[in-house]
Amino acid sequence: MNAGVANIGPRERRRRLIVGAIMLAVGVAVVAALIIGGGGRGWIVLAVVPFWIGALGLIQARERT
Repeated sequence: MNAGVANIGPRERRRRLIVGAIMLAVGVAVVAALIIGGGGRGWIVLAVVPFWIGALGLIQARERT
C-alpha cells in the first residue's frame, strides 16, 4: 500500500483522535487515583492499557491508517 494514501476518512480520523485523547486522560486519572489511594504497583502497571489504546488512537489519526 502506498504510504501517501489514507485508508480512513476525516470523520474516522476525528473519532480516533477523540478516543485517543479520552483514553490518555483516563490513563492519567487512573494512575493519579491509584497513587493517591495507595494502590499497589501491580494495579498501576495495568494503567498501561488505557495509555496504549490512547496512543494507538492518536497515532492512527495522525498517520491516517
